[in-house]
Amino acid sequence: MLAALAVALAAGVVATAKQSDDHSPGFTNQLAAARVATAKYATNLDQAKADGYRIITRDIPNMGWHFMNPKIQDFDVRRPPILVYEKTSPTTWQLAALEWVFPKKPAKSPFPSARYGSFPAACHYDDGTFVPQASQDRCAKTAPDTGAAFTFWHPDLVTLHVWLWYPNPNGFFASYNPLVKPFNGG
Repeated sequence: MLAALAVALAAGVVATAKQSDDHSPGFTNQLAAARVATAKYATNLDQAKADGYRIITRDIPNMGWHFMNPKIQDFDVRRPPILVYEKTSPTTWQLAALEWVFPKKPAKSPFPSARYGSFPAACHYDDGTFVPQASQDRCAKTAPDTGAAFTFWHPDLVTLHVWLWYPNPNGFFASYNPLVKPFNGG
């Protein structure tokens, strides 16, 4: 069984590496390390929650549901601070992407050929609701539509998605993925 898992993980790393312009052994090793470290979360959102990941966004169309572990602060390929899931049925979740966020674009990219996205300053609430807002003092104590409690605010961020667990025809580092469209709003 372990041999089969190793083969499956290796196949996923090779397929994922082909989405990038970089085919160096170092990059492939980074992907393999990230995939092995996050394999326990691939279809187990409960494990991610037990390990400290909490919802920070509900479904963002063509992206997914974001779960963040606030204890993870620095870049570590084996410990992404954000896991992006697709809700494939009312009770089934599939890990699709890993995400790192930065206050500004890193001077030295953590991945070769990385492309970055952005996320506006926002108020976040404990049910995954978020409301773009330029400053924390403008955040309501509860989410406007759901009444969920305020949890945190962040300034404008630079994002780095890595579609390690779900193919993306737009590229390995693209923010959005048209292949997750069937799961939008699920």
